[in-house]
Amino acid sequence: MSLKKTHSPQRRRQRGMTLIEIMVVITILGLIMAAVGVAVIPRLDEAKRDTAKMDIGNIHNALKLYYAKKGRYPDTSTGLRALVETQTLEQMPKDPWGNEYVYMYEGGKPLVTSYGGDGVSGGEGVDADISSRDLQKDSVASR
Repeated sequence: MSLKKTHSPQRRRQRGMTLIEIMVVITILGLIMAAVGVAVIPRLDEAKRDTAKMDIGNIHNALKLYYAKKGRYPDTSTGLRALVETQTLEQMPKDPWGNEYVYMYEGGKPLVTSYGGDGVSGGEGVDADISSRDLQKDSVASR
């Protein structure tokens, strides 16, 4: 008499998931990730612009402190390095896109600018420039 092992239907179900079940789960996870990505990516760009605005405000405050110490703002050629050399700032600041902020001293006023996502002057949307001049206009308009 031979002993043959028979598998009951219950044992077969305990082996794991079928290929189709795995593909359905992966598809569902992909759809969820796509929906989250569509909602999060625009917010990321907005957050970078807000961070750049805060950084420019902080740099502008450091420039005011430099002025209080030295009686003048740094010239354009020295730029923001003057703030690092006088230890008003710890290091040369970079915008959220990894580019250095641009400093110009014109008309008796300092101007700090980020060229946005593309790192080039001009642009729209994420690539639009953000400057301390714009922030001053915004603060006056909000009053």
